[in-house]
Amino acid sequence: MTTNPPTLTYTLEEILSRLDQKIEKQFTEVNQKVDRQFAEVNQKMDRQFAEVNQKMDRQFAEVNKKLEIIDGRLNKLEIGQAELSGEIKTLEEKVIGIDKRLDNQEFINRGVLVAVIIALISGVVKLFGFFPTGKI
Repeated sequence: MTTNPPTLTYTLEEILSRLDQKIEKQFTEVNQKVDRQFAEVNQKMDRQFAEVNQKMDRQFAEVNKKLEIIDGRLNKLEIGQAELSGEIKTLEEKVIGIDKRLDNQEFINRGVLVAVIIALISGVVKLFGFFPTGKI
């Protein structure tokens, strides 16, 4: 007894259609997997960008606060400088006034000193009689 191998009768069109269906199914699965992975990656990237933006916003807020503090200090320094320049001008005027008074006082002191010296010399001359008095 000889057994005949079973004969398969498929047309080429059926085989190609089955292959096409299998390929379509695999492409669909691959596309779905890729889409899911892209969605996951996009979600992760969005979360990371949000975190980075929050950190940047906090740091900018801190920098702005520090700049406001520095600006306030600078304004106070400018006001203090203006007050100091006004005080310097006032002190300069006072020094000029004191200098004039001192010059005037030196002039008076010289005059008084000369008068005292002349008085002493005339007293010494009169006391010792260097000049004749009118009695001859």
